[in-house]
Amino acid sequence: MLLSTSNRMVFSVSVSVRSCLPSKSSRMVKGVQGRFFTTNSSPPPPPPRSLLNLKGKVAFIAGVGDSSGYGWAIAKALADAGATILVGTWPPLLRIFERKLQRGSYDEARVLSLSDELMNIEKIYPLDVRFDLPTDIPVELNHDQRYSNLDELSGVKGSYTISEVARSIQADYGKLDILVHAVANGPEASKPLLETSREGYLAASSASAYSLVSLVRHMGPLMETTTSKIQDDNDKNSTANCSSVLSLSFLAATKVVPGYGGGMSSAKAQLESDTRTLAYEAGRKWGIRVNTISAPPLRSRAASAISSTTAENKVKGKPVMFIEDAIQYYRTHAPLQTADQNNAAEDVANAGLFLSSHMARGITGVTLYVDNGFHVMGMNH
Repeated sequence: MLLSTSNRMVFSVSVSVRSCLPSKSSRMVKGVQGRFFTTNSSPPPPPPRSLLNLKGKVAFIAGVGDSSGYGWAIAKALADAGATILVGTWPPLLRIFERKLQRGSYDEARVLSLSDELMNIEKIYPLDVRFDLPTDIPVELNHDQRYSNLDELSGVKGSYTISEVARSIQADYGKLDILVHAVANGPEASKPLLETSREGYLAASSASAYSLVSLVRHMGPLMETTTSKIQDDNDKNSTANCSSVLSLSFLAATKVVPGYGGGMSSAKAQLESDTRTLAYEAGRKWGIRVNTISAPPLRSRAASAISSTTAENKVKGKPVMFIEDAIQYYRTHAPLQTADQNNAAEDVANAGLFLSSHMARGITGVTLYVDNGFHVMGMNH
């Protein structure tokens, strides 16, 4: 809270410490269809809301198709702080995602930390980050049933390229304050780099790295931070007056991670490099901050689809799931030991909230490691 006393400005911030031990209490939460269910955690003490108030801010999270990924976790953290949540979903997943939301399948995962309310996703936009403009879409995709009749659920007739989604957000909300890039896809991610085709390598770079560049290019004009905008925000007692772009990286950007193949390690390296360049270019052009979080492996839908075929990650000659091996390796060797995998999503979400808030107004071009310190290790004792 900001108080004025004569000629002095006094900052008063209340800080609460959250216990690391799991709570034994439970609470009843009402789902979308009126059903009640029990959640095993009680609401934590609120953070200093004057510094994390995102009320009136519009956030778009690209790459949400279920409740298992980092994009979902970050969306919840932003919603907890009062932001309006919009998401972009890969068209083939859109119908399934919408139906599960309507049926209440994600109700428990939607419970906000600071209340008994459910996260409200105000609008879902079909989004395929491989395409910038309608002219980029191959003809054969027009006959793909997974892309047909998208307007039935989304209300946006066939508009799923990055430029079209940007125009739709502008028409619907007139602005964008927070952009989260939670997209990573490599069609040959299970193959070692030496066995990856040119097509597979470039596809990984296109969907996982260049998509950030394109999103910033097309969303940037909606996110421009001007003096008048900052003044308006201050008048509304809002502190998040500098628009933020956030993406998700992985240790493979800088270190060798066997099993994370298909050009995905190269795509993450590009993502981190582009973060620094975009921080300069978008910062000078629109006043936007651009950062990335290097997150630990998470048992998301996309990551669970990667099977490792490297010799180090085979059991009795058969490939194993890369994500299971990676999670266990992180847990074993990270300086901070944790047995609760859910902490990874929560920790990354909290870091994402911080980077999207006024508290990080002087931070841009940063790769922030949120991995229990795993990235500092050379050899384990």
